[in-house]
Amino acid sequence: MKSILLEMKNITKEFPGVKALDDVNLQVLEHEIHALCGENGAGKSTLVKVLSGVYPHGSYEGRILYKNKECEFKDIRQSEELGIVIIHQELALIPELSIAENIFLGNEQATQGVINWNETKRKTKELLEVLGLDESPDTLIKNIGVGKQQLVEIAKALSKDVQLLILDEPTAALNENDSENLLKLLLALRKKGITAILISHKLNEVKQVADKVTIIRDGKTIETIDAKEITEDRIIRGMVGRSLSNRYPDRTPAIGADFFEVKDWNVYHPIQQDRQIVKDVNFHIKRGEIVGIAGLMGAGRTELAMSIFGQSYGKKKSGEVIKDGKPVDVSTVHKAIEAGIAYVSEDRKKYGLILMNDIKENITLSKLDKIAKRKIVNEFDEYEQAEMYRKKMNIKTPSVHQVTGNLSGGNQQKVVLSKWIFSDPDLLILDEPTRGIDVGAKYEIYSIINQLSNEGKGILLISSELPEILGMCDRIYVMSEGEFTGEVSVEDATQELLMKCMTKSKGNAL
Repeated sequence: MKSILLEMKNITKEFPGVKALDDVNLQVLEHEIHALCGENGAGKSTLVKVLSGVYPHGSYEGRILYKNKECEFKDIRQSEELGIVIIHQELALIPELSIAENIFLGNEQATQGVINWNETKRKTKELLEVLGLDESPDTLIKNIGVGKQQLVEIAKALSKDVQLLILDEPTAALNENDSENLLKLLLALRKKGITAILISHKLNEVKQVADKVTIIRDGKTIETIDAKEITEDRIIRGMVGRSLSNRYPDRTPAIGADFFEVKDWNVYHPIQQDRQIVKDVNFHIKRGEIVGIAGLMGAGRTELAMSIFGQSYGKKKSGEVIKDGKPVDVSTVHKAIEAGIAYVSEDRKKYGLILMNDIKENITLSKLDKIAKRKIVNEFDEYEQAEMYRKKMNIKTPSVHQVTGNLSGGNQQKVVLSKWIFSDPDLLILDEPTRGIDVGAKYEIYSIINQLSNEGKGILLISSELPEILGMCDRIYVMSEGEFTGEVSVEDATQELLMKCMTKSKGNAL
């Protein structure tokens, strides 16, 4: 019988005006993968920050027992010394440094203050071999993809003799192939004796690898489920307090005439200007239609979207954007907005929001002239507009004066959507609109997307989740290596068909 590795007993953590954790209990056995599930804002990340010492002993109530010994961590270094290592959703790697330098940053292989680079590279090679990562230790982080960067983070953890590995949304930014490889790696590490706590909103992945699942809702422990009893429906019921019999809200499409078209669109890399990223892309969208773009990571979907929206990406662009039968100028973001185009980025924290500003200021930012007279913002109108969107979008916060960075991921995404709806667009380009968001918040965002399409707006939905593409879209384009390799109606689409198109070149498209 497995022994208990970790116990967190009666953990309570309060912030000013908010009880983030309320008497939470968690028990993790040795050599198991223990999933932690809950909606955004449920308290999952707060709990692991308590465990790892980000929130030091004394700032919370309750007890942490690790290997039957009570721990009072004052910082991350103390927890890492015992083999507890956390990998956050937002990777903590330095792009300009090499793989070897990143793995041993803060844990340098040095004698009397002098780094032994031969030893550093030797150990790096050993770690990369364990993870099946065929890269030179000298390769810069900026020159490898997100999936490989995630493996470098795990190598960094292994270099610290990790015994309890905590992964916060490790596959949120990965495509299906990289996600599958990472899950296989977790199972392999479990066989080597490493215990893992996995935080994930991807319930199919949880079901695939978890030995147990603990569900947290509103800062409280709801239940812990054994592997044989894990089902997606049961996890959802525990997370949101109700069943979601249909993951995608019902919609009867009311599709109108063509109103938006992109012709012969080509884009080159902004630095390597002989490298073509988007190649002769053509597509059209009707009013009230939700059109999907499916593709593997690196296919060029985001680059296509950003290049259309004010030419935010790339060099040597060519092609034509036509709206309501007339060519439109999208050469700057301002001109794209004036043309009725909005773009919700896949990276809401980097491109979508000013996190230090409040909700009110973020929502109205896209079209300040709506609430300004003679270039002076009417603060009353600004408040009224933001408050309307707070209620309409069900942004869970008591006030639009709340700092946006303090919101959960789902509520931040609703602020981004509010911001672009406020700009009165005819076309919304939604790039991974539900990435890193729990199932309850996803359903709300899907409902908002459907409502926008019912109002006659065109939606271009980019997603790495094929069930999302199939569940939400009326028509789907498939992209591979910068080209469109297929177009299919949702009635004819299957995951297998889309995957075939996603892995084929244009000349061999289906």
